[in-house]
Amino acid sequence: MTIKPEGQNPINVVIADDHVLYRAGVKTALSSKKDIKIIAEADNGAQLLMLLKTVQPDVIILDIQMPIMDGIAALPEIKKLYPQIKVIMLTMMDDHSMITKLMEHGANSYLTKTSDSEIIYEAIKTCHEQEYYFNALTNKALLDNLRQKNQVLPHQLMNEDAKLSEKEITVLKLMCEEKSTREIAQSVELSPRTVEAIRDKLKTKTGAKSTAGLIMYAVKHKLLDEIL
Repeated sequence: MTIKPEGQNPINVVIADDHVLYRAGVKTALSSKKDIKIIAEADNGAQLLMLLKTVQPDVIILDIQMPIMDGIAALPEIKKLYPQIKVIMLTMMDDHSMITKLMEHGANSYLTKTSDSEIIYEAIKTCHEQEYYFNALTNKALLDNLRQKNQVLPHQLMNEDAKLSEKEITVLKLMCEEKSTREIAQSVELSPRTVEAIRDKLKTKTGAKSTAGLIMYAVKHKLLDEIL
């Protein structure tokens, strides 16, 4: 995990949204943040993919509904070609099944367009520094959607024989409670680096590709019943 210290290089951001006024509003709102720099804008997913051949953003704010190529189609292409780029999905829809689908395809966060500029700023910072920005919307969608539909992870994404230690289960539960790496470290009395190592080990053991996958694993194996 690479964190850019305050006062050094800003977090480079690209906005992909077909609504010019919305892009302008986000750009203006973030212009006061010294650690954020909007380096490019795109009207659709196809234009965005062309831009990524010449610009190197740290974070992309990607609208779901766009002409020519929408965000849903663009997301897996971005993650395949540029896995290091964090992608924040932006939409007017509060659709639980859509959130689950997008998080499984590699989205690092999901925000509605009613989110204020401070929430967008926090999501950019958190995704850049901690990989994911989970909020009440994403957590509720992931957990409720899985329970209501009794969904399970495909076998290729989950190791049914994973044997998790008590410490690993504790860390996983805290991750599902939206705790940051630092907060988890304080709770289990370990260093943040050790917590990150446990998180990576959890992914290896369970076969999950992302934090969303780990949450799904926890739900399927009823590890969250005590906290929900």
